[in-house]
Amino acid sequence: MKFTAFERTQQGTGASRRLRVAGKVPGIVYGAGEPAMIELDHNALFFALKKEAFHSSILEMDLAGRTEKVLLRDFQMHAWKPQVLHVDFQRVDETTRLRKKVPLHFSG
Repeated sequence: MKFTAFERTQQGTGASRRLRVAGKVPGIVYGAGEPAMIELDHNALFFALKKEAFHSSILEMDLAGRTEKVLLRDFQMHAWKPQVLHVDFQRVDETTRLRKKVPLHFSG
């Protein structure tokens, strides 16, 4: 799956609240280099999180004109609203071994 993220410069509680009011979700991409603070469109992310492939496969993220391969590691939801509060991604490096849980579907 492919999705688009944007770099963000401000950090902290107030900056994250302003993003959420504007319909964005704060997030971070870590691993294989420097961590990068990102923001994503809330509605696109909310509906992508409903797809199983978004949780269990390597994703292609467009960030500042370049494509990075990432894995979804964690996301936080509001306690009673259908709202994503924060999302964490991990960069995938070809030389590093990773562990990931993958769902199995049995038929027959």
